[in-house]
Amino acid sequence: MSTPDEVALITTCHGQLVIEFWSDVAPGHVENFKKLAREGFYDGTAFHRVVKGFMIQGGDPLTKDPANEADWGKGNPGYKIKAEFNDRSHVRGVLSAARGADPDSAGCQFFVCLGDAKFLDRQYTAFGQLIGGDDVLEAIGSVETTFAGGREKSRPTRRMSVESVQIVPRESVNL
Repeated sequence: MSTPDEVALITTCHGQLVIEFWSDVAPGHVENFKKLAREGFYDGTAFHRVVKGFMIQGGDPLTKDPANEADWGKGNPGYKIKAEFNDRSHVRGVLSAARGADPDSAGCQFFVCLGDAKFLDRQYTAFGQLIGGDDVLEAIGSVETTFAGGREKSRPTRRMSVESVQIVPRESVNL
């Protein structure tokens, strides 16, 4: 069960990101993220998409295996969740749900904004924000990228690993 004083610790190859959740505006997305984190779903994944100045994207279970690289970005948990568009703005540090063309197609993938992305407001479900580890966000967001099979230069040239995602009491984190 969720409590407002829980945060996510995302341990990456560059250090930890600390995320607070917005259960008041996106309770379904927050609960889904916490459930997957508690199950170890995100452990061993990678940030497979980095668009400089825009966002870093992760949460795809297919990124656990480098042999699946051609399909990175297509993974899901086997279900979709309904969008919870809200008035929170997509600015640096905001955690939001990645999705396909269908607004109700989010499942497990997420992104963290590197800058102002207000054009996503009320079109993607923002459900948290970075409260610690801005230097880690910057390190991942600054990694060298190459073309990822399409026209977008967004695939990190070296693995941006997510070692673990833990849900912990806020008071246990030194910010």
